[in-house]
Amino acid sequence: MRLGEVASVTDPGRRRRRNEDAYVVRPPLFAVADGMGGARAGEIASRLAAEALREGAAPGNGGEEQVGALIQAANQRIFERSSADETASGMGTTITVALVEDGIVRIGHVGDSRAYLIRGAKLEQLTEDHSLVAELLRSGKLSPEEAETHPQRSVITRALGTDPDVDADTFSVEAHEGDVFLLCSDGLTTMVDDEEILRTIEASSDDLERAARELVALANRGGGEDNITVVFFTIAADDAPDVESTAELTLPAEVEAAEEDDEDTLTELDGIPTLQPAAEPPAPGRGRSVLWAALVALLLLLLAAAVLVVWQYLL
Repeated sequence: MRLGEVASVTDPGRRRRRNEDAYVVRPPLFAVADGMGGARAGEIASRLAAEALREGAAPGNGGEEQVGALIQAANQRIFERSSADETASGMGTTITVALVEDGIVRIGHVGDSRAYLIRGAKLEQLTEDHSLVAELLRSGKLSPEEAETHPQRSVITRALGTDPDVDADTFSVEAHEGDVFLLCSDGLTTMVDDEEILRTIEASSDDLERAARELVALANRGGGEDNITVVFFTIAADDAPDVESTAELTLPAEVEAAEEDDEDTLTELDGIPTLQPAAEPPAPGRGRSVLWAALVALLLLLLAAAVLVVWQYLL
């Protein structure tokens, strides 16, 4: 077995000025990072993590140990920068890494970005979120319904860069022909539920770039409250025809704040650069209301003209 199709999309969403997500598509290495911190610190943290992974992606001992070592190297780079730069103090990032080797996918994970496996028309979440709400859910202190609307659902309990060492989850998944792996930031999973993610992937199973774009569009349609990043890769048979992989796909530069320490949330006055779905039909009744407004305006004009004629006649 070997790698098949690869696709990736990132988008700032509808509420953020900057994109603090970063990702790596350097087959056989893939990763998604979601930065956090004031000003532009989150953006710095995620990009430092991505750079560390790219630079350490050369073949090594392999296995889960290599994935763990890559994550530790990324953690150290962010922590050193945070310690040396006051403006970046306290910054951090999630990271979800996948390394494909000899029919095995090695996963490394810190935070609440996720890895999924789509196999046999089923979607399986491979990683466990390192977040406050996820821990309360696992302990039975929250129901799934309560977790969806909990005010602290974005609070993570582990991140790269906040301490000299980080506790990363690492594990291996035996790949099967036809498997689709998805890495994504929580900007997708907080806006689009697992059932909709699976339906979207199945509807575009022959074009994962289209599936990635549609997932981003769905997240934006649901509110786009955070940056959204989607990375796909598939497992193909050794004798399968080559499938051209998509290049790393990003949007144009995000809207920058006037000052670096400006609030990172957009208002309705800001332009919102997003990947949009095809134009939707107007909401029911909207077209009729516009038509009635035009008819009323026409009648008022005719009435005014009639009054003017009568007034002139009386004079």
